[in-house]
Amino acid sequence: MTDPAPPTARRPVPNRGAGQPGGVRQPGGAGQSGGTAQPGGAEVGRGHGRGAALRAFAAHRLGLLGLAVIAALAAFCFLGPLLYHTDQVHANIQLTNLPPGPGRPLGTDANGYDILGRLMVGGQATLEICFAVAALATAFGVFWGAVSGYAGGLADSIMMRVVDIALAIPAIFVLIYLASVFRPTVALLIVVLSALSWLGPARLVRGEVLSLRTREFIQAVTIMGGRRLRVVARHLVPNAAGTIVVNATFQVADAIILLATLSFLGFGLPPPAATWGGMLSQGTTYLLDGYWWEVYPAGFAIVLTVVAVNLVGEAVAGALDARLRPG
Repeated sequence: MTDPAPPTARRPVPNRGAGQPGGVRQPGGAGQSGGTAQPGGAEVGRGHGRGAALRAFAAHRLGLLGLAVIAALAAFCFLGPLLYHTDQVHANIQLTNLPPGPGRPLGTDANGYDILGRLMVGGQATLEICFAVAALATAFGVFWGAVSGYAGGLADSIMMRVVDIALAIPAIFVLIYLASVFRPTVALLIVVLSALSWLGPARLVRGEVLSLRTREFIQAVTIMGGRRLRVVARHLVPNAAGTIVVNATFQVADAIILLATLSFLGFGLPPPAATWGGMLSQGTTYLLDGYWWEVYPAGFAIVLTVVAVNLVGEAVAGALDARLRPG
């Protein structure tokens, strides 16, 4: 008998991906043996969420209407003066309190300024101030609330007591004092309105962070040695972005109303500068004399802008809810 041949060593066969000769097997998705979840799954999920949010916003007709109104108002204020030329610097006492007519579609005010041109100039200052206030107040409120909610303990108590004390101070007294001491400027109005507006976002974001910091992914980042600032900036604030964005839209509307209130208290921009609130405050002096055109245009612009911003805010809130819904 002949001895059997010695067994030959079997060479390892490399795993080959489908259609990839000689390649290394790619990580499999769910249901593939030995595979792992595809690394692009999170991006796909986020992309689906963004798509659902955009579709939900596009389906919100009132939200689209509000966005169109805001765009039209911005074009009216910033592009209108290029087409409709008026003198909004020098007063003309020969043209005071003229009713609407040829060459002056909305009449003139007590200083002889054309009211239609005044609406454009006043709208520029109003929109600039209010959007700047919304951005600044939201940014500071988010920082304060996120740090307070994540820190907890004594730091949270102290920071929230500061917010409570600021809320307890009657804003009317602060505004009257500022009106009697300082000369209003655009920068000063932005600072004052922001100082009165950041308290709401701070409390709102703190509540969101208190809920988020107990989640497993936040605890995992903390156990892995993530720094507190990184946890707040990279994980807590982005996950509260929906609440922050919705609140920021409403901050614009609140700032418009608050700016009009300041103008009534004498803390508006001095002439020849103008805001819609200042026009409304000046026009009410002559309303009983029958000069309705000095009040209604500015009042209508304020109401229209506030309603449009609120419609956009409602649409954004609904779109973010759709993004969070499964499927």
